[in-house]
Amino acid sequence: MVGIKEVARQAGVSVGTVSNVLNRPERVSEQVKARVHAAIDSLGYVRSESARQLRAGRSRMLGLLVMDAGNPFFATLARGAQEVAAEAGLGVMVCNSAESPEAEQSYLSLFAEQRLRGVLLAPVSPRSEPWETLRRPGIPVVVVDHSADERQVCSVAADDVLGGALAGGHLLRAGHRRIAYVHGPEGLQQVQDRREGLVRALAESGVDGGVVVDIPVPRMDVASGRDAGARVLGLPQQPTAVFCANDLLALGVMQTAFDAGVRVPDDLAVVGYDDIEFAGACLIPLTSVRHPAREIGRLAAQLLLQEVEPPVSGPEHRHTRTVLRPELVVRRSSRPS
Repeated sequence: MVGIKEVARQAGVSVGTVSNVLNRPERVSEQVKARVHAAIDSLGYVRSESARQLRAGRSRMLGLLVMDAGNPFFATLARGAQEVAAEAGLGVMVCNSAESPEAEQSYLSLFAEQRLRGVLLAPVSPRSEPWETLRRPGIPVVVVDHSADERQVCSVAADDVLGGALAGGHLLRAGHRRIAYVHGPEGLQQVQDRREGLVRALAESGVDGGVVVDIPVPRMDVASGRDAGARVLGLPQQPTAVFCANDLLALGVMQTAFDAGVRVPDDLAVVGYDDIEFAGACLIPLTSVRHPAREIGRLAAQLLLQEVEPPVSGPEHRHTRTVLRPELVVRRSSRPS
């Protein structure tokens, strides 16, 4: 690989001058800069970020660790974070824990080894405080999609209890009394909070005989949703509605219903969560609780940058817990024609 010495030799300047052109261009005349850039183009020189990071002692990258990179919700969240990072001249390294605590710890250790500038974390096991792996080497962390103790870290999330209550209240008003709740691992706080909201809506409605039927699945993806749909349709007392902990599960449930000749929403109403782009594009558009993913990503990245790049003068950074309000988007999957 071509190095900075070769560039200096070709441009007829010192190595220090090339370094100034790359890192402190205001110190170099336009004529010298033009010669150095011509040499760089001619030789195909690419600067070594690892060497620059070693000299500077810090990275120009932020980390983002999500639970499911295949879920469009996290893709939208990442886009919001990347927009803010790009404005600050930083990049974002996105990794996927696949809802595995072991993979989560492995990636956090990698982030620590790489001395990333800061990390956005959607934790698999928030109660175990996995961000401690990063706090020891002094890497700032902001938790996303989960509310954390503001004495420990900043966090940005939506009110999932309210989201579950919005879905439950909608189904109850539509006349449903036996509702299946399809969800992923019970250890996920989002799963627990959305169920709590659903149960709360039922309790506060004063409806006699209302029942929530739990349908757990190992993963929160479309394939698991199809399996859950088959289990729902096989119940001795079949629910008239299904509330899914995310839209991918809901899409899977609807696929199974279509294959079985079950009409959505006339025979079975379906409500999802997140309101991903595909929710409104289905053959039967999906009712969903809108989770403000892009806003979560942007706000979390802004909080992280405040901690990473504190102002020279001004108040000391204080951790905050930001909770956003979800919104119910009613479509045909829960509204009979």
